[in-house]
Amino acid sequence: MASNKFIEVHCFDLEIARIGYEEDAGKTTFQYNRDYLESGVYPNLFPLIIKRTKTAQAFFEFNNETFRGLPPMIADSLPDMFGNLIFKAWLEARGQGSKKISVLEQLTYVANRGMGALEYRPAKAMPKDTNIDISEITEILKKVLESKSATVGDELSSEALLNIFKIGTSAGGARPKILVSRHRETGKIIPGDIEIADDYQHLLVKLSLGQPHGYSTEVIEYAYYQTATALGIDMMPSGLIDDKHFATERFDRQHGEKVHMLTASGMTGWDFNKPGPGSSYENLFKLALHIGLPQRDIEQLYRRMVFNLCYFNIDDHLKNHAFLYDKKDSKWALAPAYDITFALNPELNITKSARALSIGGKRTDIGLRELLALAEQFTIKNPKGVIAELQEGAALLEQKLLGLAIPERTVERIKRDFVKFL
Repeated sequence: MASNKFIEVHCFDLEIARIGYEEDAGKTTFQYNRDYLESGVYPNLFPLIIKRTKTAQAFFEFNNETFRGLPPMIADSLPDMFGNLIFKAWLEARGQGSKKISVLEQLTYVANRGMGALEYRPAKAMPKDTNIDISEITEILKKVLESKSATVGDELSSEALLNIFKIGTSAGGARPKILVSRHRETGKIIPGDIEIADDYQHLLVKLSLGQPHGYSTEVIEYAYYQTATALGIDMMPSGLIDDKHFATERFDRQHGEKVHMLTASGMTGWDFNKPGPGSSYENLFKLALHIGLPQRDIEQLYRRMVFNLCYFNIDDHLKNHAFLYDKKDSKWALAPAYDITFALNPELNITKSARALSIGGKRTDIGLRELLALAEQFTIKNPKGVIAELQEGAALLEQKLLGLAIPERTVERIKRDFVKFL
């Protein structure tokens, strides 16, 4: 990005800041827009790490695979692992596979298509399609996965890959996802962020690319969603497209407006890819209290934690917990839960797996003692009642899985990892 030494960060139609990146030095420079600071609006967009000062701030400590040199709250906007794969395939299809794209230039491709309300300018222009065929997209993605280095022909064109990338593949995680909008009356599906109006249902769709083991990962996630919501876990309305693609409404699009969001990793700089001292539920609860979340949100966070433990969602890392910003009151709240599912391949014989987030310093063999100690530390009401209620949902999850035609053998292998604490 030789012609642009910096890019602008916008939020709610305001230029918030400018950022620059010196690759050789591994240094990012962040400077707030003076007019934004002097206006006093939205004073709590970045509650940690970045200071509200007019002087430029330099960051060296985030030069790793997760943050790629950027302040963590900006790195939250970068494409996920699967998005990076599509981005790389797209460049190769255009004959630019050997060209190195800077992290700032990648943000200009994300532009206004990422999660949350942060936008990056100048934006790289991308054509806008008027319609989307999800079945066609899944076939293209299959070809990408089957042969990443294959010669690109008519069936795997740069335009097709561009179509996927501009739809949005920066929603987090390694599984293929797209961000789309579906018209509430006509059902027409268009790329996310062409329209933010409330006439559209804004969706994150996890694509099912086949069932090599006889079951669909996305259908299992839908069964988990049905069970979790029945047990008091706050989640966005979700469903299945064509009985196989998991679609959930986006919590960062509400009432025809974008909502600013940050993950726990993006807010703090705790690296979700390298479980360390920051990767604990205790720190997640402390963060929630530090940014002023009400006790109801703390109780909800405890319920989610117990659900994840009971139903073996071990991939509950710091990027799978997020917070939403209320621009009217400049306050933060706990975002609805997401990525709640059985986190392993049930066909694999894994006897023990470490959790992404520790409790009481433990990532395996967590017991009632640790759950009750955490409840006492953060003033959780009736923790034993919460645990008992969540455990009673095991029969419901089994019923949902079987009702969605997940093979009985697979259901039995999922059940073997359920954990009872009472």
